Amino acid sequence: MAFARSERPRLPTAIKILVAGGFGAGKTTMVGAVSETRPLRTEEVLTDRGIGVDDLTSVEAKRTTTVAMDFGRITLGNDYVLYLFGTPGQERFWFVWDELAEGSLGAVILADTRRLADCFPSVDYFERRGTPFVVAVNCFEGAPTFELDEVRLALQLSPSIPIILCDARKRESSREVLIALVKHSARLRAEPVGS
Repeated sequence: MAFARSERPRLPTAIKILVAGGFGAGKTTMVGAVSETRPLRTEEVLTDRGIGVDDLTSVEAKRTTTVAMDFGRITLGNDYVLYLFGTPGQERFWFVWDELAEGSLGAVILADTRRLADCFPSVDYFERRGTPFVVAVNCFEGAPTFELDEVRLALQLSPSIPIILCDARKRESSREVLIALVKHSARLRAEPVGS
């Protein structure tokens, strides 16, 4: 039986989102927690070759690191499919960011209050590109807690950039962060040019 053109099922709109942040901030964990499929991971075991290169302060238990990207997918009803690309956090792997960022709707920058300065490269990168982003403060057990306004001040963020508390291990929490990013990006696209 042939379908008339109007009866064909409509394909969902694909949306590309990056998950960025410093080394050990929880990017791989977030992509894995929220993906409806088994995520693709490009992790390698940390070895003694990283001594003096990888700063393990506050993340001493970390045993692996992303060397290219993490990839996951979320389907939202019949209308949208979110493709998640987790970026590597270490400077020596930043060369892949340009490829990953191409065509993205925006980015989630995961912040770890134990290593807040590790967010600066991600914030700078997305500000330079004009890519919409939100900051998600990943609530690690035992990490110092700060008011969101204190985090905003420390990262020198505009009041228009959303900052959200999250637990990257939890699907619902990670999903809320992604929704905040999509809404933020939609608001920015709706604003008149030059406002």
